[in-house]
Amino acid sequence: MNRTTAYAATGIAVPKQPSAPARERCADRPAPVVRDLRERGGRSPHALLFGPTDLVVITGLPGSGKSTLMRRAVPGHRIDSQDTRDRWDARAPRFLPYALYRPLVRLAHFAGLRRALRTGEGVVVHDCGTQPWVRAWLAREARRRGGTLHLLLLDVTPGTAREGQRERGRGVSRYAFGRHRRTTARLLRAVEHGELPAGCGSAVLLDRDAADVLHRIAFPG
Repeated sequence: MNRTTAYAATGIAVPKQPSAPARERCADRPAPVVRDLRERGGRSPHALLFGPTDLVVITGLPGSGKSTLMRRAVPGHRIDSQDTRDRWDARAPRFLPYALYRPLVRLAHFAGLRRALRTGEGVVVHDCGTQPWVRAWLAREARRRGGTLHLLLLDVTPGTAREGQRERGRGVSRYAFGRHRRTTARLLRAVEHGELPAGCGSAVLLDRDAADVLHRIAFPG
């Protein structure tokens, strides 16, 4: 399959791109690829296909549906901090505040990510967007393995994200949500102008309809 041109009604193959920031591109390098799948009324691809050594970061507001999308659409390696927290919550005594064991949850999450990256296979990673060093780590790993780092950005309204938090029964503080909202808005504006984060070779923009019809994120050989 030619990943630079493949496109079908049921799936889209995201092309391999050099994982360098736009400001560092040479004239003979292709521009970053930005696929905008928003406002299609659900008539968007059912699958996103990446190279076998690529890495994918899914980001967006808390409650935008990142974890739901990953559980539904990723059959292979997926690293979601929410999964790690759920496992620890199930084992911790109910009277123990999460804040007390949060550092252990984070340590376990990053240890799991490190193990997944060591396999050399494609990995989908949940990114909260407030820790740029994680994305930089993934960009370096993608370059090392000869792959590309791709960004999937869920674009939903703050109201929709708040509703998503209520549905899952877990929210973030007003301060934290405001910080996420500002970070996500800046990232969205940059991507819409073709300015990808350092190390990202492509980006895919999804609204809620596009995320709902997406049922497969995979790394075929």
